[in-house]
Amino acid sequence: MAVINRIADFDEDMKGWRRHLHRNPEFGLECHQTAAFVCDRLRAFGVDEIHPQIGVSGVVAIINGQGEGPTIGLRADMDALPMEEMTGLDYASKNQGLMHACGHDGHTTMLMGAARYLAETRNFRGRVALIFQPAEENFGGAKYMCDEGMMKRFDISEVYALHTMPGIKLGHFVTTPGPMMAAVDTLRVTVTGVGGHGAYPHECVDPIPAMVAMVQALQTIVSRNLCPLDELVVSVTEIHAGTADNVIPETGWFGATIRSFTPEVRKMVETRIREILEGHAASFGVTVDIDYELGYPPMINSASEVAKAADAARDVSGAARVDDAAGREMGAEDFAYMLEERPGAYLFLGQGDGPGVHHPKFDFNDEVSAYGASFFARLVERLNPTF
Repeated sequence: MAVINRIADFDEDMKGWRRHLHRNPEFGLECHQTAAFVCDRLRAFGVDEIHPQIGVSGVVAIINGQGEGPTIGLRADMDALPMEEMTGLDYASKNQGLMHACGHDGHTTMLMGAARYLAETRNFRGRVALIFQPAEENFGGAKYMCDEGMMKRFDISEVYALHTMPGIKLGHFVTTPGPMMAAVDTLRVTVTGVGGHGAYPHECVDPIPAMVAMVQALQTIVSRNLCPLDELVVSVTEIHAGTADNVIPETGWFGATIRSFTPEVRKMVETRIREILEGHAASFGVTVDIDYELGYPPMINSASEVAKAADAARDVSGAARVDDAAGREMGAEDFAYMLEERPGAYLFLGQGDGPGVHHPKFDFNDEVSAYGASFFARLVERLNPTF
C-alpha cells in the first residue's frame, strides 16, 4: 500500500507545475491563465476532450476508459486568496495582493498528476471528468459550473474532491459521512440614529449603544434558542462607527458570519436575528437595514461514496492513516453545490505541520502531490475496474 510508482516517477514534474501555479495566482472567477496552463498540460497528456470556459474560467476534461461505464467526476479548485504572501520563497507570488494560501495550487497539481497517469494507463471502464473549478474562496464557482449544466452535460454519476490540511500528518486522509462542513451565511447591519455633538447626547439618537446591545443579544441565539444537541456559530467579526471622540455618529454598521448544518437551524437563526435587531432598534429609537445573505449550503457527503473513497485512500496510505468517521467542522466549501446534484465525498489530506491555510506563510507541501494524485487514480480504478 503506497503511492503509485508511475505517479512517483513524475513527482518532479508535479513540483514544477505546482510552483508555477503558486508563482502566478489568480482570483475568483478570473482564473484564465491558470486554466490555460492546465489545458496545455492536459493536451500534452493526451486526454480525449477539453472543455474550457465553464463557469467563466472553469475546465472540464474527459478521459475515456476501456469500454462502457459511468463517468466519475474529480474536482480541484484553482483560485487564490486576496492577501500578501510572506513566505520568502523563491517561487512566491509575483502578483501583488494575491497568494495561494489555501493549497489550491496543490489541488490543481494533484488532479493534473492523476490525469497524466489515467490518460497513459486507461486501466478503467467508463469515463473520468476532470473538473478544474474557479472561485471556491468567494463567489461559488462550483455553483456557476453546476448552473451551466455540467453534471448533466457530461453525464457525471458521482463526484469527489480533496483538500490539503496542515495539522494532519503527511499522507493521512480524513473524511466523514453526512454533513462535513457548514452552511455559511453573512450578515451586515447598518444602524442609523441622529448624530451630533458628543457633549449633548440628549439632542442625538446614538447608534453606538444600540449596536452594542444588538451584538450582545445576538449571542443569546446559540445559548437560548438552539437545541444543545445542534451546532451553530454566530460570530460578529466587524464593528464600525464614529470618526472623532467628540462626535456622536449618525450611523454605524457591524458584520457577522453564521455557520450551521441543517435547514431548520439555518431558518431559525435568520428569523431570530431579524427579530432581535428590529426589536432593539425600536427600543433604542434607531432604524436598522439588515442585509442577510445566504451563502454556501452545508457540504454533505453521501455515506456509500465516503466508504468507496476511504477504501481508495487505504490503498494509497494504509488503513491506519485513514479516518472515515472524523466528524464535522464549521468551515465552508462550495463543493457542497456539486454534492447537492450528485452523490460524492470530500476528504482532507494531511500535509504535516506548518502554518495553517489562509495564513500569509502557508505553503503547500509538495510531498503531498503523489498521495493526492494516487488517491484520485486508485479511486477511478476501483470504482470502474476493467475486469
